[in-house]
This record gives sequence, C-alpha cells and structure tokens, in this order.
Amino acid sequence: MRTCRRVWTLVSAWSLFAAMSVVAAEPLQVGLAEVDITPPIGFPMAGYYHERLADGTIDPLKAKAIVFRDDNAAAALVVCDLIGIATDLSREVRQRASQATGIRASHIVIAATHSHTAPDYMKELWLRLGREQQDPLRAAYIDRLLSGVTESVIRANATARPARLASGSATQETPVSFNRRFVMRDGSVKTWQSFANTDVVRSAGPVDPEIGLVMIRGEAGQPLGVLSNFALHLDTVGGLKWSADYPHFIEQSLRTSIGRDVMSIFGTGCCGDINHANPRAKERNKADFIGGSIGESIVKQVRGLTPLERTNLVVKSRVVNLPLLDATHDEVLRSIQILDTANRKEKVDFFDHVTAYKKLLLDQLRHREPHANTAKHITWGLSRSLAGIGETLPVDVTVMTLGGDVAIVCLPGEVFVELGLAIKQGSPFRTTLVIELANHVETIYIPNRGAYAGGSYEVTNSAVQPGAGEMLVETALALLREAATEQQSR
Repeated sequence: MRTCRRVWTLVSAWSLFAAMSVVAAEPLQVGLAEVDITPPIGFPMAGYYHERLADGTIDPLKAKAIVFRDDNAAAALVVCDLIGIATDLSREVRQRASQATGIRASHIVIAATHSHTAPDYMKELWLRLGREQQDPLRAAYIDRLLSGVTESVIRANATARPARLASGSATQETPVSFNRRFVMRDGSVKTWQSFANTDVVRSAGPVDPEIGLVMIRGEAGQPLGVLSNFALHLDTVGGLKWSADYPHFIEQSLRTSIGRDVMSIFGTGCCGDINHANPRAKERNKADFIGGSIGESIVKQVRGLTPLERTNLVVKSRVVNLPLLDATHDEVLRSIQILDTANRKEKVDFFDHVTAYKKLLLDQLRHREPHANTAKHITWGLSRSLAGIGETLPVDVTVMTLGGDVAIVCLPGEVFVELGLAIKQGSPFRTTLVIELANHVETIYIPNRGAYAGGSYEVTNSAVQPGAGEMLVETALALLREAATEQQSR
C-alpha cells in the first residue's frame, strides 16, 4: 500500500510539473520594426535597361521586419522597397542579423516588393563588397542599406512581445491585376497586348484575386501590424522620383481605417506574368487607386479574420539547385556588341537587348573565368557570392508556419502566378501566403514549364531552365507537409 501511495505521489507530482511547464511555456512573441532606406538624390534607379538618376522623392522606401519567436524557434521576414534582393545583400544582412539576434541565418528571409522606383544598387554593392573604387556618395548609401535592413531585424527582435494573431484572406473584387501574356491567332504568346488587337485570342494564364492576411495585435488587442500578400507586379508609378509604389497606399489606407501607427508589411505574391494594365481599357490604373482599392478590401475583411488558437512556430528551409541556362563564348561576344550599340543610344531590338543582358549575367554565374569583363557592361546582376557558381544556382525556399493554420512560403525570383496557385492549392494550411523575390533575384523570371513553349518576354528574361519553377513548387509543398506533421505532433 505504501508503495502504491509513493507511486501515486510521484505521478501526481510529475503531472503537476508537466502542467506547470505547459503554463510556463513562452507564448508566441512578435516584433515589428521599420527603417528608412531611401537613397539620396542622384543615385541610380532600377527597373530598366538604361541609367536613370533619381531627382526627388514621392514617398520613402523602407525595410519592414517582422520577427516571430517562441520556446522552440525564431524567424524573421524583412520586406524591402527594392527591385529585388541580390544574393550578396541577403547573405550579408542575414549573417549580421543572425549574429546580433541569435536567429539562424537560414530562418531570416529578405524579400523585395519589386518597386521600379527603387535603387539600382547591385553594382554599387558589388564594388563595395570588393573594396573597389566607387563614388563616395554611392558607397555611403550601400553602407546605409546594409545597416538599415539589418537594423530592422534587430529592432523587431528587441520589441518582440506576446501577441494575438488572426488570419484569413480577402478577395480583390475590383479588377486591378491582369495576366499580361496573351495567346495570338498564329499560336504564339506575346506579352503586353490589348484586346483591341484583333490577333489576340485570350489571356495565356489566370490571375490570383486572393489577398492573404495575418493580423497582429498586442495582448490588449491594439492593432500593431498587418501582413498582406497579393500577386501584382509593381511598376505603376514611373518617373525619376523614389516611391514604394502601390504598397505605400495600402499602408495609408490601413492607417486611416485601423490605426495611425499600424504597420503594413506587404509581401508581393507570385506575379511574374501579372501586371496592372487592363487589356480591355485604354487607361491604366494609378498607384493610389490600386493601393487604395487593395487596402479597402483588407479593411473590409479584418473583422472577419479567424483568431489563431495555436501559434507554435515551425520553420523549414531548404536549398534548391536550379539549372541555369548557358552563355557561350560567341553569345557573349554578340551580347557585348548589342549592349555597346545600345549604350551609344543607337536603336536595338528590345528582345535582343534583354537577351544580351541576360547572357552576360549568365556568363559571370556559369564560368569561373568569364568570357567578358562583366562589370564593364551590366549593373544589376553582378554577384560576388555567386560568381563562377557553375551549372546550377543554389536558392532558398523557406516556410514559416504558425500553428496548424498559417504558412508563409518564401521563394526566389519573379515567379509565375500558376506556380504560386499550385502551392496554395496543395498547402495543408488554411491560410498560405506565397511571397516571391526572397533572398535571390539572379534567377530573374521563373515561368511555369508550359510558358517556355510560348516564349515572349518573361521566358526571354529567365536565367533558369524549364522545370525550375516546378522544382520550387515541389520543395515548398514538401516543406509544408513536414511542417504540418511537426505542428500536429506538438
């Protein structure tokens, strides 16, 4: 009898300890922070194939970070108002941020919104990392860019507190996104067409009207931030002034309706073949209309989001080696001639210009001894960390999951909407946000396999071979299933 009582006492003590452990377990903590990364006037602007120097600012460019952490894991997502994230930039920032916060570098994602009124910083970063001579003003901005993006993670981590989360999605009913590829009567596919052209048969692909949402509130219920995700290319402003494009107006809309201090973190969805040009209309929607409309859709749905009962954090990341296209000696020599002609302001076929630029980018990636002195001919695409990498390009696919309800999938490059939809459709999580242009931009476009048969601009401007996009989908779905299994076991 004494033995039984002793065993029962031990069991009771263990049960009490286990219960206390569960109660004492640290809940999910969330931190938010933003840092201004607007370049100075006179710095080169990104987005096109000729140099443009900024002459002013419409609205500031920012690096916005969100940090998730609990007893078992920590992760950070930084979304920057940049055209893309060079691997050199993401590696440097992730290393610095990891050292400062203890978050594993592989669990830190740096993504870009793809604003075309943002800096063309990649050559200047390449020069700075190589300690080569450059304009002091440009070198100073590169230092500020690296420290600013890093600082956003450090601040978000320092401000992480227990938070209440809700998730779901809104539907963008007002048309602001359109597939920009079209099937023509001769069977070809062309980008940037209009139904006014009688040779257009139909759009070559779908759009994704879903706005993925995660609402972050403090313990007292005060709104802190909204993480949103929508598939629409950012190229709606134009001109020579810095601007975050339509995401700026999403934030303004949310601050007007939800709270003046709420942070809007917008992750661009898979929109490699999606833009804002309505093929049935003459006028294009402006950035303020697009951002305001998306913001209105978010505000309408915020009250209907589902609170997360479980917020266990599980993070999965995997390196995928995407097969690169090649650049032969003859192709490189021909490309140099084309770029030299374009630099003399002489007329060059647009697709020849795009191909020439891509071939020189591939030349430095594929070959330890490139056929050309790449830095003399291109600006974006130069890479210290990837130079001479060989036949495949190593890129990260990262998945962050919150309980059994929310998944954030981060992919490299400009990904076609069909691939993002495939991930959402196969995801075991109720709300899945798929964010492109994360950690690596050197892939350029990543079409689905079928799009390569049709060709046109996005295929011409892809550095990877057919099937690369499907490799990303397969990896993302595998990581999502692993995360879902681990979430069930907790």
